Amino acid sequence: MNPRALLEKYFHNNSQGLEIVYRHSRRVADKALAIAARAGRSEAELLFIEEAALLHDIGVARTYSPRLNCFGKAPYICHGVIGRQMLDSEGLPQHALVCERHIGVGLTARDIVDQKLRLPLREMSPVTDCERIVALADLFYSKKGGELDLEKSTDQVRSDLLRFGQEKVRIFESWLREFSLDGAAPAPSN
Repeated sequence: MNPRALLEKYFHNNSQGLEIVYRHSRRVADKALAIAARAGRSEAELLFIEEAALLHDIGVARTYSPRLNCFGKAPYICHGVIGRQMLDSEGLPQHALVCERHIGVGLTARDIVDQKLRLPLREMSPVTDCERIVALADLFYSKKGGELDLEKSTDQVRSDLLRFGQEKVRIFESWLREFSLDGAAPAPSN
């Protein structure tokens, strides 16, 4: 499977949007691979994590996100669900779940109701280690112009998440511990 070719398929005639999403996703993939390697993940898991990280924002292609040069009909918050649909249609159900579950530290059904999000009412939080690793890595990178190559500090990520409540920060902190990004030794792999 060639993630770049799949992105090109869905970002056809939108080279600017493709380059923004690909550059962001490449940074996320590199961070995710570093986290996964440190955590002792297998070669198969590393390959999956790289592919899933490169494809996690494919749904942005069909959203209305002018700053990303995307002019679809759906709001940006829908990009995870849209990405899941795209990758399910490509026969990539596990990659599809990463797309749907990577928003922040995950979206709960309660988040969807409380924030009145235009999303299906279901749990969309990372379940597997691989899903958590991609979501965690994604928190450190923005798609904003001029910030594509800048890695956020853990304090910046905490501050970003705090807007959505202390529980989101707590989940982030637990991931830092789980994947030994808090200065501790790596946790044993399952």
